[in-house]
Amino acid sequence: MKDKNKAIFLDRDGVINKEVSYLSDPDKFVFLDGSIEALKILKDLGYLLIVITNQAGIARGLFTEETLSKIHEKMKRILNENNIILNDIFYCPHHPKFTGSCDCRKPKPGMIISAREKYNITLNESYMVGDTLGDIETGFNAKCKTILVMTGYGKEEKRKIDKVKPDFIFNNLLEFAKNLKLNLLL
Repeated sequence: MKDKNKAIFLDRDGVINKEVSYLSDPDKFVFLDGSIEALKILKDLGYLLIVITNQAGIARGLFTEETLSKIHEKMKRILNENNIILNDIFYCPHHPKFTGSCDCRKPKPGMIISAREKYNITLNESYMVGDTLGDIETGFNAKCKTILVMTGYGKEEKRKIDKVKPDFIFNNLLEFAKNLKLNLLL
């Protein structure tokens, strides 16, 4: 049997790149300060890097899967130029008002479960990093450790913490990566 892997599941918008409501233009994809460095640290620590992102703009007709592919190609190209390879990107193109219910839309854990099966991931040794409580709930539903970052929607989401409490809160992805590297997350 193949060794088990551990992963960092990353929401995209507001965690890796600047939050742009329904990002539909590759030219508007801009990495957040420190996110490339953070991904390098996480990769060097031996984690698989897997993006887990809801893309309801597809269901809403705001952009196509082809446009989303171009955005992801830009992200991967810049990361590759920095010697960082994402292991995968899982996205949910659905929205309940437009396409009905699905198993992949966060906070359901479908995308993480698919990644677990594809990459033989040990979920309780993995992290879900996001800027919304929906991301945190996704991590809980998948039995991952959870990280809320204060970028994107994080600051306003922190004010809403009630039943869903992240395991850790950091200012940004880089602060999380540095703390993980120093083995400060126990």
